[in-house]
Amino acid sequence: MVAIMAPRSGKTSGIAIPAILAAPGPVLLTSNKAANDAYTTCVDARAKVGKVWTLDPQQIAHHPREMWWDILADARDLAGAKRLATHFVTASVDESSGSDFWSTAASNTLGSLFLAAASHRRPITDVLAWLASPSDRTPVDLLTDAGHHAVAAQLQGTVTGATETRDGIYETARQYASCLLDPEIAAWVTPTEGLPEFKPFAFASSRDTLFLLSKDGGGSASAIIAAAADAVMRAAVIVAERSGGRLDPPALCVLDEAANVCKISDLPDLYSHLGSRGVIPITILQSYRQGQRCWGEAGMDALWSAATVKVIGSGIDDADFADKLSRQIGEHDVQTVSVSDSGSGKSTSVSMRTERVLPPDEIRALPKGKILLFATGMKVAMLDLRPWYKERSAKEIGPASARATKAITERALAKGTTTPGDFTLSA
Repeated sequence: MVAIMAPRSGKTSGIAIPAILAAPGPVLLTSNKAANDAYTTCVDARAKVGKVWTLDPQQIAHHPREMWWDILADARDLAGAKRLATHFVTASVDESSGSDFWSTAASNTLGSLFLAAASHRRPITDVLAWLASPSDRTPVDLLTDAGHHAVAAQLQGTVTGATETRDGIYETARQYASCLLDPEIAAWVTPTEGLPEFKPFAFASSRDTLFLLSKDGGGSASAIIAAAADAVMRAAVIVAERSGGRLDPPALCVLDEAANVCKISDLPDLYSHLGSRGVIPITILQSYRQGQRCWGEAGMDALWSAATVKVIGSGIDDADFADKLSRQIGEHDVQTVSVSDSGSGKSTSVSMRTERVLPPDEIRALPKGKILLFATGMKVAMLDLRPWYKERSAKEIGPASARATKAITERALAKGTTTPGDFTLSA
């Protein structure tokens, strides 16, 4: 599914939360909010189904660190290391500037350093030390010892190249990995004795829940969130292939604020086969153009085409996109009756003309609570959203959500910080 809905139009209460509460298997949720949102609404209900894992490196929910995830676990080969580096690049630049010389060179360097650390079970914090000292030969030696001679030679060439070029590449790489400079963030993705390790492969065959929380904007941990979501989805595909082709029960991956906190560069390509493996992604965006900024025009078109269910809510202010939707909905015949009066009396004629079923201006004016459903193999339908608080289970889920929100506030006050939603405006 791809859902395009403006802020405060019911995408969380009417789409994300009901899907999570109804999911029979493992659930992944990405979000940049915690209080009064999908996290607080679903955390208690999902805890009754399986174990709840919360990766909260920037303390969106002020959740204590009760787990760790080895971010380098999939970087022990060159393809995995490059993929991890891509997450850090994509989180920092948009699609249009992610392929220039500096971004490409910095991505290659990051991938080489990730591979050096992962090959010898070094923590990712070692990569920060190597980035700070380009002349350090340790990563080159580690790559050579691990048999990655070509990668070692490439890294050596970067290190021994022109000083200005080398420093520019390393400075760009440092900017991409800057979120790891915060020890509180880095601690979530480095081995920690006494805490359970989150393992994506085990998660894929469980009924557990993973909440991935991050702020958006500069300095966020969105690269870590994207890497974790990607690791879970790819692990789920592998588990499905080993289990006859599909996960049973299926895994639900709700990528809320996907273009802000979970920018997976090849998500449009993943969409083409995730569903056939029992991995159900729901990508929620605020606008079609937001997706184009993240994945490019071709990428967003591919994502849109690969989704078998498309949901359009209120707040579509893009005139071109509204017109495209209007044309996809189609036209219908309208009967026009004309009456003319002459000396011989009145005559009536009937003619037919075609007009849009739903003009672009009506799509733009779609009220909150209404959605357009574009599903493969059926005509477009207009539906009423049924938010979670209108279900019978709201009597139990509502108080649980209030308790979870109160717990966030209490944890924030204990730290002397403020959570979103704690502000009071006065005249």
